[in-house]
Amino acid sequence: MFEDSTFESTGRIRTRSRAWMIAALAFNSSILLALVLIPLLYPEALPRQAIAFLMEAPAPPPAPAPPTQPTAHPFHGVSEQPGGLFVAPRRIPPGIFIASGPEPAPIVGIPGGMDSGTGIPGGTGTPFHGQTPPRIVHPDVKAPLHISSSVEAGLLLQKTLPVYPPIAKAMGAQGTVVLAATISRAGTIQNLHVVEGPSVLRDAALDAVKTWRYRPYLLDGQPVEVETTINVIFNMYR
Repeated sequence: MFEDSTFESTGRIRTRSRAWMIAALAFNSSILLALVLIPLLYPEALPRQAIAFLMEAPAPPPAPAPPTQPTAHPFHGVSEQPGGLFVAPRRIPPGIFIASGPEPAPIVGIPGGMDSGTGIPGGTGTPFHGQTPPRIVHPDVKAPLHISSSVEAGLLLQKTLPVYPPIAKAMGAQGTVVLAATISRAGTIQNLHVVEGPSVLRDAALDAVKTWRYRPYLLDGQPVEVETTINVIFNMYR
């Protein structure tokens, strides 16, 4: 009795409402189809807010800003062209002029000025109206200027290599001897003394640097004395 009401002998579930399921599916499908088709066929049936939202077109993108044009500044000077117009030549020359001799020297001076020799207005003398041009005075440098060792190396003209002392070789001593010196206006070494370095190498460095010659250091075109440091390197394996 229980098996006949729930299961068949094959093990499948028996149901007596298949027709009702098909009818319910068809009814629900017709309702869903009506909900989709009615707004498409009769848009006036929708609320006004929905119609306005669906029918409103999106706002167009903002137009790009126009490119800025450079501001033209009017010319307030005096044009070198007569009348401010370019006039074509009336005839084309048949050939190119070639001078057979030296050309005359240009007139140096300012038209309408004062003659440098006579002092008469209207000449083509100097712009100082016959007066002597001012003399350029260079400042007098009292104390020597200080320059770096790299600048000193660029001014070097004559360099004598130091002689490696035999006692330093026997001791295996090597290193750098730092010297302080003054380069005169003529490029010679003055006031040479040792700042630091191995003691057995100092005399050899002093003897070599005394003979070095430099190009004078120029300040405003004038040679001046300078102070600098000189590095003398001693290396046994070089």
